[in-house]
Amino acid sequence: MLSAVDKISDFCGRVSAWLFFIIGGIIVFEVVARYVFLAPTVWGEEMSRFLQIWATYLAAAYVLRNRQLIAIDVVVEKMPFRLHIVCETCALLIIGVFSLVAFYYGLETVIDSVRVGRATSTMLAVPRWMTELAIPIGFGLMLLQVIAELIRTVTGTVKFTQSSH
Repeated sequence: MLSAVDKISDFCGRVSAWLFFIIGGIIVFEVVARYVFLAPTVWGEEMSRFLQIWATYLAAAYVLRNRQLIAIDVVVEKMPFRLHIVCETCALLIIGVFSLVAFYYGLETVIDSVRVGRATSTMLAVPRWMTELAIPIGFGLMLLQVIAELIRTVTGTVKFTQSSH
């Protein structure tokens, strides 16, 4: 199970990286269209924002898997190893609870948007659920990765970064 969760997180991390690359291309295209040809697009800004939302939420589980979340290393480095494990477990539990809540309410929001038929107030009028769906998917993936990392932490097979013990 841990291997499958890791593979999903790695895949989503790669997809996220490519989405950020595509966003860069869209922005360059928009700048050239707007300032060189004086013909801005109607889709550039909204599509780059749409892709950025997806890229960010898809990357979350990958970032956790690779232990690259923001941390105060100077404090953690001075802790005894057992206390480090306790703090790591507590942090993962907090992330897990938050992910579960965000998944639940995100899914509720998506269902409501589909039911009501919400769309963006731009010329493209993209259905809102298309961007809102990134929240339950991203936090669902994060929750799976939290469970995997908790198992690793409790069983002692956790991979800490270089700056950790």
